[in-house]
Amino acid sequence: MAITEQDVPDFEHDDTVGPRVDLPVEELLDISLEQHIGQRTPEGAFVVSTGEHTGRSAKDKYIVEPLPHGVFSGKIDYGEVNNPLRRGDYKKLFGDVGQYVFEKETFEQNLETGADPDYRQHVRLFATSPWHAAFASHLLIEPSGERKQELQRHQPDITIYHTPEFFADPAIHHTKGKTAIALDFDTGTIVIVGTSYAGEIKKAVFTYMQGELPAAGVATMHCAATTDEHGENTALYFGLSGTGKTTLSQDPGRKLVGDDEHAWGDRGVFNLEGGCYPKVINLSAVHEPEIYKATNRPGSILENVVLDKHGRPDFGNASRTENTRSAFSIQEQEGWTGMAPPPKNIIFLTADASGVLPPVARLTPEQAMYYLLSGYTSKVAGTEKGVTEPEPTFSTCFGAAFLPLKPQVYADLIGEKIRQHEPNVWLVNTGWSGEAYKNGSFDPKQRMSLSGVTRPIIRAITSGELSRVPTIPIPVFGLYMPIFCPGVVNSSFVLNPRSSWSKQRAYEEGSHQLARKFAENFAKKFADVAANILQAGPQV
Repeated sequence: MAITEQDVPDFEHDDTVGPRVDLPVEELLDISLEQHIGQRTPEGAFVVSTGEHTGRSAKDKYIVEPLPHGVFSGKIDYGEVNNPLRRGDYKKLFGDVGQYVFEKETFEQNLETGADPDYRQHVRLFATSPWHAAFASHLLIEPSGERKQELQRHQPDITIYHTPEFFADPAIHHTKGKTAIALDFDTGTIVIVGTSYAGEIKKAVFTYMQGELPAAGVATMHCAATTDEHGENTALYFGLSGTGKTTLSQDPGRKLVGDDEHAWGDRGVFNLEGGCYPKVINLSAVHEPEIYKATNRPGSILENVVLDKHGRPDFGNASRTENTRSAFSIQEQEGWTGMAPPPKNIIFLTADASGVLPPVARLTPEQAMYYLLSGYTSKVAGTEKGVTEPEPTFSTCFGAAFLPLKPQVYADLIGEKIRQHEPNVWLVNTGWSGEAYKNGSFDPKQRMSLSGVTRPIIRAITSGELSRVPTIPIPVFGLYMPIFCPGVVNSSFVLNPRSSWSKQRAYEEGSHQLARKFAENFAKKFADVAANILQAGPQV
């Protein structure tokens, strides 16, 4: 729902300050440099530090309590992910932020979300930081000049106030702290304060669209999407951070629809964004040539990347954070439309550190629903404070952090699309197969080879070759493992996780241990799920 006039406080502001409207990305970045924010690399990329916040502030996300008789009344899934914010408190925050924004030099960008014109929404961003305005222009969809002029004359569907230097006051606004990402579905407004991490903009818009689109029967998905050169053979890649979603979707042999946020409507799959925001820690021109090229081109934005003595990015340096990222537009790619037909293959990526899941398995429709609801991957020892050994983690639909409604809403919509179009569904383990963790230590170097195992598997899936290979079930999980894979050397050995374990008993114990984690997660979150889906999970 678009913001209405009665929702907007009567701000007092100096008309001579006013917003600077729809400046080009390069001009916005030049203004940042004039303000002594960020610096350029010799290739022309813009490098900036986000200060205290180098990632999302997940615990500071709020959804305004819906109007009693509104469309969203009783539908928001409040809890660990979505904090409630009373309407009166939000109105005060919205008014205070709006007054602050209009007293500053402000940058207004008129952008869109949703490549399918049937579901496209107009986003108007008011930002006090020029480089954040540039980031939004990269990550959202940049309209044509004529379309932009049209949007400038109309009320937006979504209005965002973004000002990192403004801090919420818990005593006044009743937030947990000084940082707040607050969404109001009834007025179509978003407020982002107290954080410079630019990813909050794109994820706030994604969360908003995940509230809006399901009512139209559109499945929203935290996934990447590619298609073949003819735009006919679509593949979706679901996966949590660290599973390779962005890396594997960047394939020179395929066209990128998008790397992170999509929806599936009547005409097929469409990107909600117009750009990419990949992690670039240890970025390699050899293993990720497309991302490397786009990251180093003029106008790309690099967050928290350390520069070497020559002023060039040192992608291996994580002294600021492991979560170094780049932001760039994909609308510049030839032939990009952001739309593709319904998928022929859906891939669930998991980085299993227990070493018991096979590198690839073909899922039945019931297993597809089970693993979609589970959203499994592993946190690895050494990557997070307090994690001393591989730790299973579960995120419904591989994106629970961005679901404003009940998780079952999204799973049911995706499940209905799967039943209607009957794509092949695969579980691909990009982590470890075998005893990577033993004798009290974990060896991250034993991770599955990207070039030797995972990429050939993905290419065999998208080409259709792997769907013609016979499968055999594996114990405990009941997953159907292909007996070989074209392009993978010694694949009959590599594809069977049991082959990499020195002791049969240790493999069985590891399988049962992980299976119990799946069962515990399901019992806690999905006690009333259909029996056929429950039975499709691992049998403890």
